[in-house]
Amino acid sequence: MRTTLGICRKKACYDTEDEAWAVIARAAIVLRPYRCALCRKFHLTSRTKGMRIRRPPN
Repeated sequence: MRTTLGICRKKACYDTEDEAWAVIARAAIVLRPYRCALCRKFHLTSRTKGMRIRRPPN
């Protein structure tokens, strides 16, 4: 999955994966974090088809 510059600018950015997981823990839907190839920060996506979903760190 590649994030375009326009999408990257619209999405919330998280400096660390732990910050992204903290947001996911409060979300009402299934999300997963990924590192953006453009900004090198973490974004969230709801696309999980064919992906192995990692459990949040404890």
